[in-house]
This record gives sequence, structure tokens and C-alpha cells, in this order.
Amino acid sequence: MTILDTPVFTLAPIALWLEDFSEIKKQFELWRAQGIQDLRGYLLEDPSRVIECARKIKILSVNQKTLELYEAQDLQHLISNLEQIFKGDMTSTHIDELISLWEGQTEFSSQAVNYSLNGKRLDIQLRGTVVPSHEQDLSLVLVSTENITPYTAARRQADQQRLLAESRFVYSPTSLWVEDFSRIKSRLDQLRHLGIDDFNTFLDVHPDFIQQCIRDVLIIDVNQATLDLFGAPDKNTLLQNIHKIFAGEMQHTFREQLIELWNGNIHHQREAINYALDGSIRHVLLQFTVFPGYEEDWSTVQVALTDITARKKSRKLSGISGKA
Repeated sequence: MTILDTPVFTLAPIALWLEDFSEIKKQFELWRAQGIQDLRGYLLEDPSRVIECARKIKILSVNQKTLELYEAQDLQHLISNLEQIFKGDMTSTHIDELISLWEGQTEFSSQAVNYSLNGKRLDIQLRGTVVPSHEQDLSLVLVSTENITPYTAARRQADQQRLLAESRFVYSPTSLWVEDFSRIKSRLDQLRHLGIDDFNTFLDVHPDFIQQCIRDVLIIDVNQATLDLFGAPDKNTLLQNIHKIFAGEMQHTFREQLIELWNGNIHHQREAINYALDGSIRHVLLQFTVFPGYEEDWSTVQVALTDITARKKSRKLSGISGKA
């Protein structure tokens, strides 16, 4: 019984092709006789050589799933329209297949873009295996073309969404910080485990706990608006001078944040005072939020700082004018 006679080939739920690579094997032998050693370099030197190799492949048979995938009526209809199926630049992927066979491997794989006979784009995971006992002449190779279009479409969409999210972060006019509060979450959980219920009193008795928590905050990233707000030329300079930015009122501000978190308020806001690297004051509206999906460990949180310094100055001047 040949592979063509087996129901595994005929009824397989994936597109299968039986192909004859024997002419490619002969071409390999000719190139070796001519002293070719670096096949990749030789093929890249003249891509038409890759196309010629592709034309030497003979399609012996395909299964029903292949006809359905490529919307072909029968084998002859498929073969007569291969240029439509493989349109576009297939050079790079086909070179990898040829290199695998040139090096004596009996398997190869690649991802490629094919098209159905009705013009539908198909993202394909291609895998080829030389059928046992045909290793010497490559006269029988089993190729599968798995349709991974839904997967790649979802991946492209995810990549686009990630790029959009990154762009919103980078180019936001508001100062944004992405931080890791997981160590603070662990400290608070430990206090609850020890039976602490009056957190305010605990902080009064143990003010050093606030400093410990401040040191536990890991800054993952900041955006350009943050550098602009605090007058930092780059992220490294900003991070090396964090103590200057959060000088003065930081102890009180962070104490209030800890109380919010202790009370389960993982989304909260308050006014705070920070300092630019040149020492000038920055009044900010601090908005804290734990990212969705990280509520259990607080390993990814966002802190947004809106500069309200001008507003504060304006109110102060208005107050002075009113008294005058």
C-alpha cells in the first residue's frame, strides 16, 4: 500500500501534498560538481535560481482538504494555477527549504503567505518531510500547509493594540509612570496575617514602615511627558534623582496612598507636591490605578501626574488680590 492509498492522507483534516523533489536533488548534485559550497549565498546572488528550483518540483497528488483550502475544483485546476497560489515573494522561505535539503535534513518548515484561487489571503505554516526510503533521490516528499490565518490575524491585531497602547503611553501629554507595587502588596498582606487592623495607628507607631514601602516601589517605565515635567534629559537621569523629585512631603503623600490601598482603594487620586531637578516646585494631581489583571499582586500599576502648578499659583495670586 502506498501513501496515496491510505485514508490518513485522503481524510486528513489538514492540507497535504505529495511532491517529487528528485529534479532538485539532481540540481544539487550538479552544483556540488561545480564546486558550490555556500548555497545560500549562491541563491541570494541570483534569485532566479530559486524560482527555477521551485519549477522543478512535481506535484503528484493532494488531498481533498488541499482542494478546499485553495478553492480548487481538482488537482489539475490547482496545478494550472500555482502562480496564483504562490504569487508574491516566496524566495526567502523557499531558500530555507532548499538549504535544509542541501544540508541533508529530511524535514523543513516555514511560514508563508499563499492565496486561494479566489484571491483569499492564506497565512500558512508549511512543513515538509521526506518519506522514508526516498532520502537518496527525494522523489517523495510529504508537505502539509496548515491554515494559520485566524492565529496570525489575531496576533497582528494584538500587535496593533500593543503598539497603540505604547503610543498612548509614550506620547501622552500627561506624566505617566508604570510601577511595580507587588512588594508593598506583600507587606500589607503580612500585616493582615499578623492581625493588624488599625493601620493608621500602626503607621503612627512605625513611621519607618512608610520608608520601607517607598524603597519597595519599582519604577518600570516613564514617558516623555514625565521627563519634561521634571526637567530630566533622559530616564536614567530621572531615576538617579528620584530622591530630589519626591523630597519634602513624600512621606505624608505616600502614607495617605498606603491607607487608600489598605482600605482596598486600588484606584484613587490626591494632590501632591513634587520637585523638578532644578529644585522648582511641582504641584500635581496624582491618579493611581492598578492595571486590570494585576489586582491580586499589584505588579503593574500606573501613576498619572497632572501638573496643576499654574492653577495653584493663580489661586494664590487671586487670594492675595482679594485680601488687598
